[in-house]
Amino acid sequence: QVQLVESGGGSVQAGGSLRLSCQASGRTFRTYAMAWFRQTPGKEREFVASISWTGGNTYYADFVKGRFTISRDNAKNTGYLQMNSLKPEDTAVYYCAADGRLSNRADEYDYWGQGTQVTVSS
Repeated sequence: QVQLVESGGGSVQAGGSLRLSCQASGRTFRTYAMAWFRQTPGKEREFVASISWTGGNTYYADFVKGRFTISRDNAKNTGYLQMNSLKPEDTAVYYCAADGRLSNRADEYDYWGQGTQVTVSS
């Protein structure tokens, strides 16, 4: 079992930065792939970025490439999403997820955090 708790969300002006954290409980986190998804009202949860359990492989949605960076520190059981050059369309609830298999599909992740709100104003 893995429990995930996100933090670091907030309100920022366009062009600003935020760093989201995903604190995991359970020793198995370090063997799990991790991902970030986001969701806005009335829309499906969409893939943002993912990282393998070693941190050696990362994948990004096209709309965040060059702006967001996913990383992890297995010694701290923590994953991160550094978000730079934020745009109003990045406004969403951001969720971290973990599972044994690296994927960009939300339905393939068994473990989810509660989400953290990110609001970007123009």
